[in-house]
Amino acid sequence: MRVIVFFDLPTITNEDRRNYRMFRKCLIKNGFIMMQESVYCKMITSPSVEKSVTSLLDNNRPPNGLVQLLTVTEKQFSKMKYITGQWNSDIIDSENRVVIL
Repeated sequence: MRVIVFFDLPTITNEDRRNYRMFRKCLIKNGFIMMQESVYCKMITSPSVEKSVTSLLDNNRPPNGLVQLLTVTEKQFSKMKYITGQWNSDIIDSENRVVIL
């Protein structure tokens, strides 16, 4: 499954810009990758992880602006159509887990 976060935050005042930076850093720190400007996604493994991600974002939400969450399955995500451009990510994004002992 994937959690997709859409956000539209004000950047008028210095405090607004600070809140924007803090929210964006929270997303990146917690494993979200940028799909496009103000749209980030993260692969999750179960509904319980979805609940923890939702509570994390709820605890770190900015005071102003709009933040939306959408959870889709991998099958739904793979059916995404690109009208212009293509998916480009330097980050390996797979369900495989590597354990090095």
